[in-house]
Amino acid sequence: MAIADFPLANGCVSVAGSFGGAEDLRRAGAPEVRAACDIAEIRLDLLAGDAGTVDSAAWRHLADMPLMFTARRGDEGGHGNLTATARMELLERVLHDAACIDIEVASIPEMGGLLETVRTRGIPWIASFHDFGKLPDTAVLEDAARRAREAGASVFKAAAMLHSPADMARLADFQLADHGIPVATMGMGPLAPVSRLLCAQCGSVLNYGYLGETPTAPGQWDAAFLKQAIARLAALSGEKIGDRR
Repeated sequence: MAIADFPLANGCVSVAGSFGGAEDLRRAGAPEVRAACDIAEIRLDLLAGDAGTVDSAAWRHLADMPLMFTARRGDEGGHGNLTATARMELLERVLHDAACIDIEVASIPEMGGLLETVRTRGIPWIASFHDFGKLPDTAVLEDAARRAREAGASVFKAAAMLHSPADMARLADFQLADHGIPVATMGMGPLAPVSRLLCAQCGSVLNYGYLGETPTAPGQWDAAFLKQAIARLAALSGEKIGDRR
């Protein structure tokens, strides 16, 4: 399968559509996926069978669509509580199809071998950070962004649970700051929908929605609706979607 190009680190505001399971992926038609998002995320931890393997034929019908591959660790929302070794093996097997991959900031120390491989092969990667309980102190997010930058990530992604409008404002302020690396931010929970629009307006380079019937995070938009909403907000402010930052 030829790898579709995706300009991950060019500063454009893009929509990432995430499949919540194997059935959502199987049912998705290529034209509707292309219309709903700019890049599609394949969550390998959600697809892995009892043997810890994934059939790469599962996404063959999405030819020419840029694909992001993620094997999420359990304490940051991953399914099956896979070991670092198992997650690395899953990612290594799909690099030939990957426009980019996602590795948590917390996993950087234990995935040095994989990171060296993606550097050698010129595959961009996202360093992600998730907190399903709260929005961490800004200093914690800044430190995670620094670690992502120093490890050579193309983008730092932060997703956190929001409990108040003040949390949402602080997340937007973090997005607006210069961290020396492109940043993608998003809220989770009841304030997630409005926070994702606000963060996109503040320059979040990747804005996640779900593809199919199953959200992959609390409060996540349907990807097609999210893309339409971001485009409408950009039009109302006199911008084009790819012109942010």
